[in-house]
Amino acid sequence: MYTTIIFDIDGTLINTEQAVLRSLQKLLKINYNREVDFSELAFVLGIPGSVSLKRLGIKDNDIEYANHCWNEFMGDYKHTIHVYKGIQQLLASLKEHSFSTGVVTSKTKQEFVDDFVPFGLDQYMQYVICADDTTLHKPNPEPLLKFLDISGAKSGASIYIGDTIYDSECARDAGVDFGLALWGCKHGDSIPAKYKFNHPLDMLTLLNLQ
Repeated sequence: MYTTIIFDIDGTLINTEQAVLRSLQKLLKINYNREVDFSELAFVLGIPGSVSLKRLGIKDNDIEYANHCWNEFMGDYKHTIHVYKGIQQLLASLKEHSFSTGVVTSKTKQEFVDDFVPFGLDQYMQYVICADDTTLHKPNPEPLLKFLDISGAKSGASIYIGDTIYDSECARDAGVDFGLALWGCKHGDSIPAKYKFNHPLDMLTLLNLQ
């Protein structure tokens, strides 16, 4: 039985897709005069901004400033960000039944504060691993291994819930079971997972909470 439930944030707890991609489009247009379609930017969902920008050809000496501008532009699309239906109830139930909970995210600590904390879900998270906390990032297992280290959780008693192939591979290589959040996932059929959940509250059945 699982005693520790670990969550990704974007595409799992909150829907940030429109905000992330529209602000990135805006950055590329304003700063680099590049028009890039959504379909060409979807790969950035689930990995740190600095990694995404490098893959988009932004020069190393410009990445920090570009990432700053991207985060600034995110503010223009805050109204599109929302908590997925059922998440609040799921987290409240996990807390009520004394599960250990936390997040492993590709967000930086500042992005965590700006994008996640305003929704009040951080009250349910006992442990938080952000991109700043590790040298390597998803799909490398280091973030999850760091979580296990600081929390004292056992890999065999933990499950990681995420929505991308990066999350799946991170969990696999950390020796942690993976649950795919289909509500925020684009290509569920192609992502390996021990469990695939259509709705957040489906997890309650797995955990014998309903």
